[in-house]
Amino acid sequence: MKNNLFIKFSIIFFLNFCVLSFANSEEFNFNVGEIEILDNGNLFKGLNRGIIETNDGLKINANTFVFNKLTNILEAKGKVKIQDEENNYIIFSDKAIYEKNEETVFTVGNSRAIDGENREITAEKITYKKIPNTIEAEGKVKIQDEENNYIIFSDKAIYEKNEETVFTVGNSRAIDGENREITAEKITYKKIPNTIEAEGKVKINDDIEDYELFSEKVTFFKNDEIIETKGLTEANIGTDYYVKSENVNFNLNLNELSSMSKSTIKDNNNQIFYLDEFKYYINNELLNGRGILNITNYNLPNSDKFYFSDGIFNLKTKKFAAKDPKINIHKKIFGENRNDPRIYGASAKGEQNKISVSKAIFTSCGKREGCPPWSIKSEEIVHDKEKRQINYKNAYLNVFDLPVFYFPKFFHPDPSVNKQSGLLKPEINKSNVLGSSITIPYFNVISKNKDYTFKPTWFDNDFFTIQNEYRQANKNSNLLADFGFVKGYKSPISKSKNNLSHLFLKYNLDLNLIDYNSSKLELYTEQVSNDTYLKVFDAHITKSMARPNDLNLLNSQAKLFLNHDNYNFETGFLSYENLSEPNESDRYQYILPYYSFDTVLEKNYFNGSISIDSSGSNNLSNTNNLKSNIINNVQYTMNNFITNLGFENDLNIAFKNLNSIGKNNSDYKSSPQVELISLFEANTSLPLIKKNENFNHYLTPKMSFRFNPSDMKNYSTSVKKIDVGNIFSLNRLGVNDTFESGRSLTLGLDFKREKNKLNDINKYFEIKLATVIRDKEEEFIPKSSTINRKNSNVFGSVKNNFNENISLNYNFSLDNDFNSFEYNEFNTTISYKNFETNFNFIEENGEIGDSNVFENSIAYNINENNFIKFKTRRNRKINLTEYYDLVYEYKNDCLTAGIKYKKSYYDDRDLKPNEDLFFTITLFPLTTYEYDANDLISN
Repeated sequence: MKNNLFIKFSIIFFLNFCVLSFANSEEFNFNVGEIEILDNGNLFKGLNRGIIETNDGLKINANTFVFNKLTNILEAKGKVKIQDEENNYIIFSDKAIYEKNEETVFTVGNSRAIDGENREITAEKITYKKIPNTIEAEGKVKIQDEENNYIIFSDKAIYEKNEETVFTVGNSRAIDGENREITAEKITYKKIPNTIEAEGKVKINDDIEDYELFSEKVTFFKNDEIIETKGLTEANIGTDYYVKSENVNFNLNLNELSSMSKSTIKDNNNQIFYLDEFKYYINNELLNGRGILNITNYNLPNSDKFYFSDGIFNLKTKKFAAKDPKINIHKKIFGENRNDPRIYGASAKGEQNKISVSKAIFTSCGKREGCPPWSIKSEEIVHDKEKRQINYKNAYLNVFDLPVFYFPKFFHPDPSVNKQSGLLKPEINKSNVLGSSITIPYFNVISKNKDYTFKPTWFDNDFFTIQNEYRQANKNSNLLADFGFVKGYKSPISKSKNNLSHLFLKYNLDLNLIDYNSSKLELYTEQVSNDTYLKVFDAHITKSMARPNDLNLLNSQAKLFLNHDNYNFETGFLSYENLSEPNESDRYQYILPYYSFDTVLEKNYFNGSISIDSSGSNNLSNTNNLKSNIINNVQYTMNNFITNLGFENDLNIAFKNLNSIGKNNSDYKSSPQVELISLFEANTSLPLIKKNENFNHYLTPKMSFRFNPSDMKNYSTSVKKIDVGNIFSLNRLGVNDTFESGRSLTLGLDFKREKNKLNDINKYFEIKLATVIRDKEEEFIPKSSTINRKNSNVFGSVKNNFNENISLNYNFSLDNDFNSFEYNEFNTTISYKNFETNFNFIEENGEIGDSNVFENSIAYNINENNFIKFKTRRNRKINLTEYYDLVYEYKNDCLTAGIKYKKSYYDDRDLKPNEDLFFTITLFPLTTYEYDANDLISN
């Protein structure tokens, strides 16, 4: 019985296996431990692990199978292994679907494919197409080629086995055996001829050779170790160099980067190269290029530009050799933005600290057609960066390409120098008193905070001058010493030779005292050995800060100044020497010592403030005239307040305590005197305004009442000028030891009419009138002011800006009888396009003075480069023209040439009336030359 059951089961299993094998003999062969047949024999399930083979050499191993006979699709799960013996492939996955009709395998989860060359592909999904023998991989794709030593990563990849080509899409990355990494949006890897093509935001990174390369499209020929890029390409060579170009060739064996397209190379020292084509040897840091523009200090102030037709540059040692150099130096080197300083040459070579240009031409003139106004042609120009000098060899100074001067050798500081020892710009001058001269200054840097200028001048009249200027700047102090010597000067008066000298000294010290906003000590002295020294040698004395401002007056002083939050204090010693005073004993004045102090005692006192100031001095003049005083002032100033009717009011009450003593002095008595005087002032005004569509009208009547119950010092003979600008000032007489005496009422009226449109605000008409009324005449008030009388003059001014071309200013003083003007001053300016003229007339009569002077100047810009100006002054009182000045000038950015005609009637000892005609030329910034045209005519 048992034998019958075993025989029956065996027959059934054999028949089922035969039926299955028979039904799919042309498609699949199943070798499975357990099979279920469903759906009338159309659906087969393999429940235990087994192997299914196709008739074309495909083997599928899996834990379970589902085969749909109708669709001819096989689904395998669980440790799936697919082996294609024909195409030499093995594929592993968690799940696979084989579409027999399409000859395609789809895998999902932990997918891995290995071909016969041991090339391995891993991904989340793999699609294997037996025909045309391709693999598509998606999701964290990794392709590893051990033979060619490549690893490729991507979101999606296609491997065409027959073409030995891999295509990737999305976040692709390839790594070769030298640890070079390529990232891109697309990568195409061709096993034959072993190349990679990358597209879309390509980046190539080599940590070993330390470079990065960026482009839109790259082809990497692995066998030849060459990378070619298409389109815009960028590369970072270490941290030192950045390259931007197109269509770049990168030879990895030679470590050579090259391009035939326009390129940019920038280093980390703000130096940049623009090239038409280049080769860069990375290992040697050697750059070879054509059509080169090199810029230093790129995007920074004071950058220079170097042009070369071609050249070789060692970026490591800073050595180079180049052809056809054109060096454009930054425009601000000479302080003139219209300049274009530049050096052109035949060839150039250099190293880190020295650049040499052969057969060179230098000029600072702006670029223009034809030759520049001036240039220096030199056999060789050498820029020594270590010494910071530019040296010239066998150089010619050319003016409009005409050689005018030869220099065997000379040098000047380079553009980066703020201070450097060396020769400064020479000067050539011509004077009717001193004759022709040449000055060659020399500047010497003693230390970081000390320098010295030596300025010798040789004259053709057989004498010379030497001027020295010493400067020292410490942390809290500054010293400036200017001293000069003249050897063998022959005075036109004495006809004898003399030695002259000067000394100007200025010292400033910041005391840095605690609790003071500022605390300073200042010392200076001015000394000359001849009264006319400053005037005769004016053009030959350096205009230093220590030089006297007034050529007739020398000052020496020691001054201490303290500024505190609550007060100011100043004290010192002062002396004056009037060089125009013929009497030797009367030319000196000494103030030994003096002091001043001021403070505000109360800022809010009855709607006002109380201030106090004190000053004192000992004034010695005319040998034995001594005048000493201590003056104390207390002043109450009420804040301005406005009434309901619109009146503006303020009040001043001042007290003065004068302590004085004099010797041989008419102002002060010889015995000590103590005086107390006061002044009361009340001011009121009524500002009125009227506006309409086009104009604003302002009318302000004002009045000031002042009263001094005491007498004043006798200033009747002093010259004091009153006008509408100072008539309402509290100290309108400008004296400090007294108050204006008596009672007075000052009346004034201001009127102004102006345009109310923004573009016409400078067009206006303004008139001011003022006068002073007294109850009696005051004999000690200066008569020249006219406010000593019961009715003073009527003071006034008129200003009228008719338009942008014409303006008129008129100041006057009308006698109180209204019959005569004692003061008239007209000033009119007329301008139109390139023309401008100015008229100035001053007339003084009566008690105000006795003068009548007319001045006129005319200026006309013929064009951008040509200019003419005429100026004259005539004293109509004595019917004498004091001077004529006529100047014609041609000027461009680097050359100024002109003719000057001067006729002067001024006579002061060594200076005599003269008439000169000069020819001047300035080669900016080289030198200025002035020549007497009369000598030119006579020769």
